[in-house]
Parts: sequence; C-alpha cells; structure tokens
Amino acid sequence: MVRKILVLGATAALGVGVIAATSSSAASTPGSTAAAAAASPFVPSSQAVPGSGKGIKIGYLSNDESVPIVHVISLGIEAQAKRAGVDLVFCNGAGSDATALQCAKTFKTEKVQGIINFQHDTAAAPSICAAGPKGVPVFAVDIPQPPCQTEFMGVDNTVGGEIAGEQLGMYFKAHFNCKYDAWVSLEEPEIGAPNTERMGGYRIGFAKYCGPVHNLKKIGFDASEAMGETDMADALTSLPAAKRIIVTSIDDEGIEGAFAAAKTAGRSTELYAASLGMADTVARCGLKTNPNWITSTAIFPEKYGWVGIPYMIKAIKGQTIPKNLYVPLVAVTGKTIGNYYKLSCSG
Repeated sequence: MVRKILVLGATAALGVGVIAATSSSAASTPGSTAAAAAASPFVPSSQAVPGSGKGIKIGYLSNDESVPIVHVISLGIEAQAKRAGVDLVFCNGAGSDATALQCAKTFKTEKVQGIINFQHDTAAAPSICAAGPKGVPVFAVDIPQPPCQTEFMGVDNTVGGEIAGEQLGMYFKAHFNCKYDAWVSLEEPEIGAPNTERMGGYRIGFAKYCGPVHNLKKIGFDASEAMGETDMADALTSLPAAKRIIVTSIDDEGIEGAFAAAKTAGRSTELYAASLGMADTVARCGLKTNPNWITSTAIFPEKYGWVGIPYMIKAIKGQTIPKNLYVPLVAVTGKTIGNYYKLSCSG
C-alpha cells in the first residue's frame, strides 16, 4: 500500500472544534431508549479484509491533524487502508477552506476512485466538491458535504446527544429533583445540522426525566478547549448568582475548557457537564476523575477506519451500501468508562 502524504498550504489550526465518530464493537447504548435505538440503524463494523482494496485508490481529506481526535481517526483510517492494500492519498485540510480546496484538486489529479471527506465547513462544501473528481463516491464524515456527498458516515447526532442527555436527566432527577439555575450550550453553528441535532439531542434526552430545558444560553463559535474556556468564563460572569449550571458541548474539548474556566473563577463545583467524544486519555480521565462531568457519548475514533475503508471499497466496487453509515455509540460515565478503556488516571 502506498500512502501519499500531501502537505498543502498553511498547517496552522483555526481553532475549530471538531466533531467526529467511529465504530465500536460494543453494540449496547446504556441509557438509550428502544425508540432511539430503533431510529438509528447502526452499521456492522469489522476490520478491513486483507487485500480487499488492492488496485483501489482512495482520497482522505482530514479535518485538521492538530486536533487530537482527528489524528486518532486518521491513524485508524491509515491502518485499515494498509490492511486492505489500498493506495491512500492523504491530505490534511488543516481547518482551512483554501487548503481543503487544494486537497480536492489534488485528488482529481491523482484520479482517486473515492473520497472520505472530513473537511470542517459545510458552507464551503460546494466549491470543494466542484474542484474534486466527478462521479466518485464521497463519504461525508459527520459534516454534510453537498452536493457531492453520496453517503453520510459517522454519528447519528440526535441519538448521540440524546443518550448522554438521558444520563444527565437521570442524574439530576435523582440528586437534585431536576432543579438547576441555567443551561449553557457550547455550540459550533458553522457545521450546520450536526450541531443542531446533537445539541438538541442533549435537551431531548434530559427532558425525558426533567421536562423541557429552561434558562438556556447558547454560546460559542466553536467548542475547542480554548474557546470553551473563554466562552464559559463569559457565561459565568453573566450568571453570578447561579449555583447549579448544566453545560453541554459539541465535544469533550469544550467541557475541558469549561471546567478550566470554572476552576479559575473558583466555581468548579457549580458545573455539571455532558459531552460527546472520549477520543483521548485526557477526556477519559477527565470523565473518570471529575464527579461533575456526569456523562459523555463515547465514539471510539481509533476504530473509525473500520467503517470508512471497508464500506468505501464496497462503494467503489459498485456494491449497494446504506446511505447513512451510522456507527454504534455508548453513553459512559466515570464509573463505566473503564469498561471500554484501560485507564491510569491521577487526580
């Protein structure tokens, strides 16, 4: 397998909070309802068949390799491409529309037969699609890529938010009789529908136990750790009398930033959090050691390639595949994260 690494344009991150998803061998979703599970047809996942991609060239447009979860996803895609014997043309979009556009042009020059597209800005998708090869399968990774998207791959965002929201709702009903002062939602509106669905999913799940969300404050341009800290600091300033604040984020990094802001303000015990990701040890240990980080939906990014590469090979070979390649999700808590990852955490 030949891996072509394309370095195009600037590599500096733009600080966008990245959402992503992947496959897991765990099919259960603790805290989810039968209705939610039935509404989300998760695809089966397994490693690529050795040699199944021989003679096939696939382009992979990475979101931004400086973001930990993206890098983990990329490593998984590379590993499965190698296993399958795929010629993988790798290009780091670096969180930049201009760089992603150059990646698409290079995929056209390289004559790739399919594209796994994880570029960050759905609004830029039409121009990036136009620059790439025509008539090839395009898997949009968590962020819609109109008009060239042929399949969507990743999180069923409503369900991903909902199962974490249910855990949060159960906790608040059991501990506080559902009483809280404010709900801060750290969002990333530039990604469009996934943001609306995931952030709304948290509130749907919570409402099953505690009724409609009140005192909602939506803030943020992205949910990186740095911006999460800045936005939460502003939110805390605007909520001087609040003693019990729910905070949800499009990803774990936003929650890490939120708790950093609360620590600086001397208000760490006032936040109660839910998120999605569990992509690295920092997030997993944060959940395990911080009793106020109530839950997160684990997405197992290290196995992401288990879905992307095998299904892309099938698509290139003309086999029928689902339009929505949803992956299994599990809502975890500090007590259950150790069931999925071996952790050695301090603090």
